[in-house]
Amino acid sequence: MTTDLNETLFNRAKATIPGGVNSPVRAFKAVGGTPRFVKRAQGAYFWDANDQRYIDYIGSWGPMILGHGHAAIKAAVHAAVEEGLSFGAPTEREIELAEAIIKLVPSIDMVRLVSSGTEAGMSAIRLARGATGRSKIIKFEGCYHGHADALLVKAGSGLATFGNPTSAGVPPEVVQHTLVLPFNDIEALEAAFTAHGSEVACLMMEPIAGNMNFVRASVPFVKRCRELCTEHGALLAFDEVMSGFRVALGSAQSLYAQAIPGFEPDMTVMGKVIGGGMPLAAFGAKRAVMEHLAPIGGVYQAGTLSGNPVATACGLATLNEIQQPGFFEQLGARTASLVSGMTHAATAAGVTLCGDSQGGMFGFFFMNELPQNYATVMTTDSARFNRFFHGMLDEGVYFAPALFEAGFVSAAHTEQDIADTVAAASRVFATL
Repeated sequence: MTTDLNETLFNRAKATIPGGVNSPVRAFKAVGGTPRFVKRAQGAYFWDANDQRYIDYIGSWGPMILGHGHAAIKAAVHAAVEEGLSFGAPTEREIELAEAIIKLVPSIDMVRLVSSGTEAGMSAIRLARGATGRSKIIKFEGCYHGHADALLVKAGSGLATFGNPTSAGVPPEVVQHTLVLPFNDIEALEAAFTAHGSEVACLMMEPIAGNMNFVRASVPFVKRCRELCTEHGALLAFDEVMSGFRVALGSAQSLYAQAIPGFEPDMTVMGKVIGGGMPLAAFGAKRAVMEHLAPIGGVYQAGTLSGNPVATACGLATLNEIQQPGFFEQLGARTASLVSGMTHAATAAGVTLCGDSQGGMFGFFFMNELPQNYATVMTTDSARFNRFFHGMLDEGVYFAPALFEAGFVSAAHTEQDIADTVAAASRVFATL
């Protein structure tokens, strides 16, 4: 008889839930072993079914920028629950959250609130097509924009060819208008616009990709994306579901605006942090684009739980907290110290490792230098990562259970948490 309650729960879950989980990466399929079933969380930690404590570096995959159980967030949510869980009618808080997002992200004039990043991404593409009257979209290999059919696509065989479905159940004709290009490849980008520029409704990209681990779009690449979209009348859509309010108060686009004079995207997709851990996402753009949405325009989009009153209370409280003076400076320094500490520990142990971070988002690779695209990420030593992951798990440190996922530091992580993590990494590196 097993005494591991995680294993007991996993076996029980597999009888009623496909794979035993409600989102694939939770299954530990990439790294092997038994998923940890979370019992409770507080601050920078969670406890599993066996009451084993872990330092948490996924933070619900990004939303928990303040850590778990933050007092101000709990108070806002509890007050909202007392007023009602869902109304299916407008509330003042929806307006307040929209106003807060617009204040912090100047490229946005109007927003539509939805319940998930996938919903926001698919709706933004529909809006771009409706606003431009065009059908084709461009995305980049390794960038993830949710599990909508048209976006579950891998690269084709040439520089500017259409993608092929990466999931069963997605007919080839559904993705026939999706072009998939290599990330950070200006030549491929220019070739695609030369061939199809007049047909492209939007180019959607993650400015800092988080689903091929942590990979930045280079400044020259983003600049060329902006130039080509402007030249050909396509909309440039920044998917900031992961990076929005996570890497900077103005999100990733504010960082590129510092390097590219006058830069801004045409559309922005957001999620995670703006909900503070509740199901909430949004997409926004300039007024002329957003007014194509129903009920005032011809592009239909709707949602029973959109702008949910409890979720908006949680999101508003979170945005209020991250605007406190020095918040991102401290968060960024803490995250950078984690990455530098781990890379130094790896070097001391004779292990090849590189890493990068921005704000409260980070990534590391068992490689000599930071990769710039998905193809390079795929050459990472996955077996070594898996051994490292399980070694850290045994040390009470929870990183993403997959080589291709970024990590997250919260404001609740202390200097001692970082030091403990680096010390644990040193012990694990010694075994690699």
